[in-house]
Amino acid sequence: MEGLTISKKGSPLDIVHQYSNELSLLARDNGVDIMLQTVYKDKLFYVYPSEKAEVFEFIFILNGEMEYEHNGQKTTLVAHDSFTVKGLKEPIYFSAKTDVTYLWVITEPIFQHLSQDHQNLTHIAKQVESKDRYTFKHSERVATLSVKIAKLLKLQSSLVEQLFLAAELHDIGKINVPVEILNKPGKLTKEEFDIIKRHPRDGADMLRGTVYSNLAEIIDQHHERLDGSGYPKGLKGNEILLPAKIIGVCDSFDAMTDDRAYRKGKTAQFAIDELKSLAGIKYDVALVKALEKVLKDEGKIK
Repeated sequence: MEGLTISKKGSPLDIVHQYSNELSLLARDNGVDIMLQTVYKDKLFYVYPSEKAEVFEFIFILNGEMEYEHNGQKTTLVAHDSFTVKGLKEPIYFSAKTDVTYLWVITEPIFQHLSQDHQNLTHIAKQVESKDRYTFKHSERVATLSVKIAKLLKLQSSLVEQLFLAAELHDIGKINVPVEILNKPGKLTKEEFDIIKRHPRDGADMLRGTVYSNLAEIIDQHHERLDGSGYPKGLKGNEILLPAKIIGVCDSFDAMTDDRAYRKGKTAQFAIDELKSLAGIKYDVALVKALEKVLKDEGKIK
């Protein structure tokens, strides 16, 4: 790029729309991407360590309010606040308290990677939303809880990213379940439950051959249980991947606490007590304890 180049409002080089954010590429040159991103209210987002130590990032908040937590301390950032990132050792987690728009400059060409991933994720998420609004919102909540557990356990950033995406997509296989079964106000028959039980395998199959193929086994295993009582394979103990175990705990908690067509949701205290009674049997003890700590820290249980 040489000389002066002017871009009028509304004419970025490229733009991707995702249910949690909108990302625009404003300019690119010599490996530097300049982007404008809006993250929607109540959504989580992350700054990850780069594989290259020399990569530099600058983020300037144009409007909105967001919050991050580090070493137990919460900090609020608002319009005209900014921060830089270089040599990050572990991911930083942010939550948007309102819609937040910021300018993002990074010294590596990251937009193309994000664009492809976001477009594929958006396509799948829209399929889920069009089929069943409950499943869509449930998956959001499970993803949020899963990441909070991962943060508490200080898991590696690459594993956290896999966990977040897998949790968001863990129920996509329910697209193949008839609406009348998903929303049935009474007890499912054995035949109907057998149809429901196909969704982990169907979801995994949807991801194979895509950029999310590395998430397929996690999604396939999210209903497996330590004692082998889960499905679809009846895996036991260490046969089950850690991200699948985390999603399984959070999935069960959210299923118990959310309203369904056939019953009102239970309290958070009831749900965590139920999970604790099954810790070491169906659910990993350390993961149940981590979830309990997250809920206590947030004041949702005593």
